[in-house]
Amino acid sequence: MRASPASTHQPSPPPPGFRVRVVSSYLADLVRQYVGGDAHHMRQSFPRGVLRDRECFDGFLDGYADGDGCRIARWPARILVSANIPFLTDLAEIIGARFTPDAKRSASHLVVSDRWAARGTFRPELHRVELDEGGWAEVGAVGARPPGTKPYTVYGFRLDPHPHFLVNGHVVRAGA
Repeated sequence: MRASPASTHQPSPPPPGFRVRVVSSYLADLVRQYVGGDAHHMRQSFPRGVLRDRECFDGFLDGYADGDGCRIARWPARILVSANIPFLTDLAEIIGARFTPDAKRSASHLVVSDRWAARGTFRPELHRVELDEGGWAEVGAVGARPPGTKPYTVYGFRLDPHPHFLVNGHVVRAGA
């Protein structure tokens, strides 16, 4: 949909920690490489890389609640759901919450109060950020593609010998 010329609507800035919220299996593999872990969801440990700072951790909590949780209507909190007990146990320790696994069900719940930070249990952690796949590439040339129907310029990139690469955390596939 194209905005009318009289429209003054400006796009909003990305929400805090939005890069943590980007989900794909390719990026999940890179995150596992970054923070360690296992592809099997029941053996995955807590991704300690999200403890870099409060903004990153808050983005992680928001993203997790969007996928495997929900807000509580009656009070300022959210419920996170997982069958991975070690994961929820680690998370409960980080936010200073009590957690008891539900032995009667396959998944357990952890209530995360919006005031969890006031408990003072969050401790930032620094982790290695150089990915095995990371590296710099020399740009040989950049040229505008032929104009299309969209009101913006599209550029084509080719990174030889690799057909795919990351731009701002998103996989880009080389076009024809």
